[in-house]
Order: sequence, then structure tokens, then C-alpha cells
Amino acid sequence: MKKPANSPKDAPGLRPLVENSNRTRRVGTTSTGRLSLTGAPRAAANVDRLIRLALTEDIGAGDITSRLVVPAETCAEARLVARSPGVLCGIRICARVFKTVDAKVRFRILQPDGTRFRRGTELARIDGHARSLLAAERTALNFLQRLSGVATLTRHYVDAVRGTGAVVLDTRKTIPAWRALDKYAVRCGGGRNHRHGLYDMIIIKDNHIRACGSITAALKRCRQSRHLVEVETQTLADVREALAAGARWIMLDNMPLAEIRRAVLLVAGRCRIEASGGITLANVRRVARTGVDFISIGALTHSAPAADIALDFLPR
Repeated sequence: MKKPANSPKDAPGLRPLVENSNRTRRVGTTSTGRLSLTGAPRAAANVDRLIRLALTEDIGAGDITSRLVVPAETCAEARLVARSPGVLCGIRICARVFKTVDAKVRFRILQPDGTRFRRGTELARIDGHARSLLAAERTALNFLQRLSGVATLTRHYVDAVRGTGAVVLDTRKTIPAWRALDKYAVRCGGGRNHRHGLYDMIIIKDNHIRACGSITAALKRCRQSRHLVEVETQTLADVREALAAGARWIMLDNMPLAEIRRAVLLVAGRCRIEASGGITLANVRRVARTGVDFISIGALTHSAPAADIALDFLPR
């Protein structure tokens, strides 16, 4: 089984999913490390709340099928198995779901997050009361399939730009309340995190520019900020204006490939360049080869198909 070179490190509980303060995070750094809303304890608590909310949504007043069909004393052993290739993410959250339903469930992780798995790979082995396993099954799989799907799609993009020097970034186009998890999944797939929210980096977008009056005016208002500043451009004229106003990071939004190339030549290394909008697996390598520093891709988190992972009870 191929393991990632830089897979996130395990630690007790959920802290590795969510650790890292806003003061130290850098967009495009080499760390696969950790992310939080305002620090690890709060974000870990948010994950626990998500788990409880999801379980309440599914179980409600109780699993009426299992109550009738499965004797209370019945125990079972099950395995989590991959039905198709992918990149694993969320295995410890999956374990947490089962433990939240029944603390006596035994959950043995066989593959860590970040592992590239093949069809048929056994990811975990679980045993406990059958009713408990059945009650947790769907919620646990929902977390695992969603996050592994994001990690898998991210890995496809990262592989596609390998050797070009371009860095694959995520966006804020995440499931509401899942941002820390979605961004963790991107890291498991080898991508990097862009800003986490509106509070930790300034990105001047088209509506800001319209509201302010111009790119120049918007950048001038941000000069005294301690935050990293990026400005969105849509034309080469915008790029020239941004450069003249002292931009340090320019986003090329939905520009055709030929125009991206011209923008890279125009910038000539004077600031960071990010391509965004209209990026697909079919064209991402061509975009990367233009010389941009970053490529941000909303599809990583808004269009990733769920990974095909199943929970199979073993014969008694």
C-alpha cells in the first residue's frame, strides 16, 4: 500500500484535523499541517458537534429497524473496504462517530489519512454490538466518503500539475460548517489551503472594486493592514493597474489561456500570480505551464464525487 510522503500526523482525538493558529498559517507553504477556525480546541469541539448533529438527524428517536430485527445482545464484526481507488481522509472522524454511538465499540484503523488505496483495500476493522454498528454506519460513511472524495479529486489535480511548480489551492466554496474538514481533506490530497475565511486574508474581488471605485483605490485602503492582500483582475488592463498600485498578489479570474500567458509576462516576477475560474482536469496542466504560482480550484470542495467505501459485516 502506497503511503503519502507528507501525510498529516496522528495524535489523540481530533486535534490533528484542526490545529493551527491564524497567526502562523501561510498560503502555499509546504506543510500538509493543520487548520482551525480560531484554534484547535474550538475547532475540535465543532467537529464533535457536527458528529452529534448528524447522528441526531439520522437516528432521531431510534433505529426502529434494528430494534425489531437485531437482538440486543447480538455482536458483530465489520470492515470498511474501498470499492474503488482513492485517497483516504476522515478515518479518525469515522472512528469518532462509532464511539459517539457506543463507547464500547472497538475501531481499529488499518490505513491512515492520506493513504492512496486500491479497490479492495481494507481501511478499518470494527466490532461491537450489532445495533451500535448499524446505528453509526450511514453517518460514519457520509463523513468518510465525502472527505475521501475531496482528497481523491485534489490528488488528481496535484498529480496533473506535478513538475510545473504551480501550487493547487482550495477556495471557500465548502459545505456550510464543514470548512475545516473540507480544507483538511484538500491537504490529505496534497493540495494547499487558501484563506480560511473573510478574517484571515484580504482578497479584493470584483464587487469590492465596484463598491470602492477602482483597483487602485481599493489597494490604497489596504496599505496599512497587517494581512496579506490579493486583488482580483479580469483583464490585462486590470493587471497593469494592480501592478502600478503596488499589488503583491494578483488573481487572474476566468482569463483565457493566452491572456494568462501575457499576464505572466507582464508581471515578470514582480508579484505572486494566481489563476482561478474555469479550471478543470483537462486544462489545469496547460494553465500551470504558463508560469502562474497558484491555481485555485473551487471544484475540489464543491464538486468532488463521494469515494466508494462500504461497511461490510463479516459472516458470523
